[in-house]
Amino acid sequence: MAPPQDEDMSDRSSSGVEDSDVESEDFNPKTKPTIALYDKDSDEEELERLVLGNKASFRAQLFKDDGLFDTSRGPDGKELQLVEQDNAGLEDIEDADLFMFDTSAGAAGASAQIAKSAKTQEGDAPAWEDSDDDRLAISLAGVTRLRKLRITEAEDLVSGTEYSRRLRKQYLQLNPLPTWARDAEGRPSKRRRRSSAASDSSDDSGSDSDSDISAQPLEKFLRDVNRLAGAGSTMKRRLRPEVIDIQRTREIPDRHKAPVTTLSFHPEYPVLLSSSTASVLYLHHIAPAAHPTPNPQLTSVQVKQVDVRRAEFMYPKGDKIFFAGRRKYFHHWDLQSGTVQKTTQILGHRLEHKTMERFKLSPCGRYMAIVASTKKGGGIINVLNTGSMQWIAAARLSSRNGIADFAWWSTGDGMTILGRDGQVGEYSMESRSFIGVWQDEGCVGGIVLALGGHQGPNTLGDDRWVAIGSNSGITNIYDRNELIEPKNDELVIKERPTPARVFEQLVTPITHITFSPDGQLMAFGSQHKKDALRLAHLPTCTVYRNWPTEQTPLGRISAVAFGRQSDLLAVGNDTGKIRLWEIRS
Repeated sequence: MAPPQDEDMSDRSSSGVEDSDVESEDFNPKTKPTIALYDKDSDEEELERLVLGNKASFRAQLFKDDGLFDTSRGPDGKELQLVEQDNAGLEDIEDADLFMFDTSAGAAGASAQIAKSAKTQEGDAPAWEDSDDDRLAISLAGVTRLRKLRITEAEDLVSGTEYSRRLRKQYLQLNPLPTWARDAEGRPSKRRRRSSAASDSSDDSGSDSDSDISAQPLEKFLRDVNRLAGAGSTMKRRLRPEVIDIQRTREIPDRHKAPVTTLSFHPEYPVLLSSSTASVLYLHHIAPAAHPTPNPQLTSVQVKQVDVRRAEFMYPKGDKIFFAGRRKYFHHWDLQSGTVQKTTQILGHRLEHKTMERFKLSPCGRYMAIVASTKKGGGIINVLNTGSMQWIAAARLSSRNGIADFAWWSTGDGMTILGRDGQVGEYSMESRSFIGVWQDEGCVGGIVLALGGHQGPNTLGDDRWVAIGSNSGITNIYDRNELIEPKNDELVIKERPTPARVFEQLVTPITHITFSPDGQLMAFGSQHKKDALRLAHLPTCTVYRNWPTEQTPLGRISAVAFGRQSDLLAVGNDTGKIRLWEIRS
């Protein structure tokens, strides 16, 4: 350690060497002056030993080999040479075999391989678990926003682990899988594009996923009966009254540019038809778990200069779609051939139809009924044959201000017609006449009518329930078994029956009434007020009190439809959105 500068100068002065003497000597730049150093004290030596070590410890650590070196030459002549047992078996190995080149795609590829191998060995094991989650207790019934996570109504406390699992499941029902999660699982970010020939050639391989099915052309999609006939839930279950287990699922991704006018489910396949006054028809595959887009679009059709106000599948096969707007003609679209045909007039009844938007197809697929624009004698409904498009019958109801609505019997052998004054007529296609006319109780202005349920009177189409909505917000539901009076063998319908239940939950005019295919639910609502929709349980005729809630995003409803298995509820609103709910129990 070098001494301070002032000490050095004092040493030079005390030795008797003057500055002039140094300058007079021959100066050699290679010669280094000798400087005397003080001896190190104990503190300095201790500090140096701690920081730099000393010679003895360095040598001890240097030759501390634990048997790794050959000690045959003694401590002074020890050489750094490995013993023979460590390199045994390596002398015959080539140098190239001792190295490995990493040909993976980088860190992302390595992590994907690790994740894939871990998933293969351990399933979908989480990357990290918190042991405190099992000690937590979360109340689902005590918080309003968490009640949707319950499996049964009586369930309340769950562990933190179960709470996290249910939150994750609820999120995936409402939102598509995030991109980062899809990449971590090794799923492609883009849908594969294949030609129709390649699609047909890969049918026998059995390797197509749900996303591949949803991306197929419409003709291929509707033809593949074996792959899609079993889609959806086929388990029959009995719903409870008063409280229903209904969960929101992923909505339709495409949004109409105008209010949704009609919704119709295909009778065989999980396909939803929607239309709007923006002249567009959509067909969507109902698959909430499809990737990357849930409920993907199959196809769409734009009909120029036609504000589509009604569109529906032709039952029972669903191979055709009929649609019409506020025009003097209507169209039917053959899904198998892709052709669209136009019917401009009804021979002999051309002047009765200024618009053909108010039509309905019979469930049997034989008939098409259209409400005439004229109000001759009250109101007229013309019936056509769907095969020949020829007029075959006319039902005339003597009601004031014309016909409000009508509905086909489930057998297709007749229809129930509602007049705007509350008069209801039962029309038979076999006799081409009314077999009975009755009055809706308390109706001052009928708007909408619907039939539903099973095990009703055979003479009235086997429908058990008939519901009528009026402009006062009242919905009356009648048991059709109570409409018939027992008088010998003659069919007699009561003129003023008593409703089984009167629903007064809404205060604005009722514009929508729909029954589920299994006859256990009835939805009724009004488009004149936001979130004005209710569900009623049948046969108890009670309104569910837990749905919809204040947070249910319904909007002003413009169309309502139940799925073919009665496990889905589709609601369209005036903003063009279509939302779906899954009915569980």
